[in-house]
Amino acid sequence: MTIDLFKRLGWFAFFFIIQVMMFGHMHLFHCATPLFYVYFVLMFPRNHAKWAILVWSFALGLLIDIFLNTPGLAAASLTLLAAIQPYFLELFIPRDGADNLQPSLVTMGPAKYTYYVTPLVILYCIVFFTLEQFSFFNALYWMMCVVGSSIITLVLIFTFEIGRRR
Repeated sequence: MTIDLFKRLGWFAFFFIIQVMMFGHMHLFHCATPLFYVYFVLMFPRNHAKWAILVWSFALGLLIDIFLNTPGLAAASLTLLAAIQPYFLELFIPRDGADNLQPSLVTMGPAKYTYYVTPLVILYCIVFFTLEQFSFFNALYWMMCVVGSSIITLVLIFTFEIGRRR
């Protein structure tokens, strides 16, 4: 229990520092921002308490909002993602699978992991940029932000996942 807590706290600090210090200040083509901290929510294992996922996600989103001056965007979007993640993960894991299965390329396989990660990242980007612009007046810019940020975030997640398993 305490080892899991310290591991989770380490990952929390890692994603917070990486996002605030490095990725939060990158805006490729003025519309695509890497939102790598989403990976923190996607890493929660199958048997993790749903309320704990919500609390961890809200706390990470709130800290990112405070340090990157995005009032409530990351907290709201990450909390929504945390509410959906456990139920979405169940779609890709067999019922008789391990209770403490942590989603990854190795445990789920490349195809299932891709189908698990991609819609959640796209949903997160849609919610984040919709809340940021709060209108569809400039729909082309909104779409460029969503698509660009989703692609960059997915590339970072898959690169990190492949490097983490080696």
